[in-house]
Amino acid sequence: MSQLSHIRLGAVLTGALLLAGCGGLQEVWEGPGAKIFHPQAIAVLPPMSSQYDSAREDIQEVLAIALRRMGHIERVMPPESVTDIFQGSKEAFDSLVFYFSRLEMTGQSDKESAITLGKALNVDSFLVVRVNSWEYIRKEGDNVGRVGLSVRLIDATTGTTVWKARHERSSSYMFFRPNLKDIAKELALEMTSYMPPQVKR
Repeated sequence: MSQLSHIRLGAVLTGALLLAGCGGLQEVWEGPGAKIFHPQAIAVLPPMSSQYDSAREDIQEVLAIALRRMGHIERVMPPESVTDIFQGSKEAFDSLVFYFSRLEMTGQSDKESAITLGKALNVDSFLVVRVNSWEYIRKEGDNVGRVGLSVRLIDATTGTTVWKARHERSSSYMFFRPNLKDIAKELALEMTSYMPPQVKR
């Protein structure tokens, strides 16, 4: 997957986003079809390139785990299977490169390449992810471990964006640094809990 690290990409979230309050996500947007979107199979694409490329495999893994824990998507594609397809198929890899490039340039999901990706992965939906932070910093006098993500849910049968969100989690510490992957696991669970399809309670 090393070739993918050379794809330079811009921000995933563009345009107007609805700010979520009351302990919700920092930013969230739902498309008109989100309420009735019920995918049967989903894949997490390799995260878009950023300054935090070292975190990409961990993020892909924790998001796949979080999707499985949702319990109402029939099949979540293992990240290693996603990687194998992009390494083994030039057409799939080229579609991924083109899809990310168009997303960077226009802020929109490209219909044709999204459908091609869905067919290559044998899924009817996928997540596009960008790592916004994966770091240890000083914040307001405290030592903090911080992980931030932007996530976009794509209907791979139509190429449309169903839902997108941005959020981050942090953990302060005195002497022992928290594991950033552990923070990422909590963040992934929180973000996917807001993602369609929503289970009626």
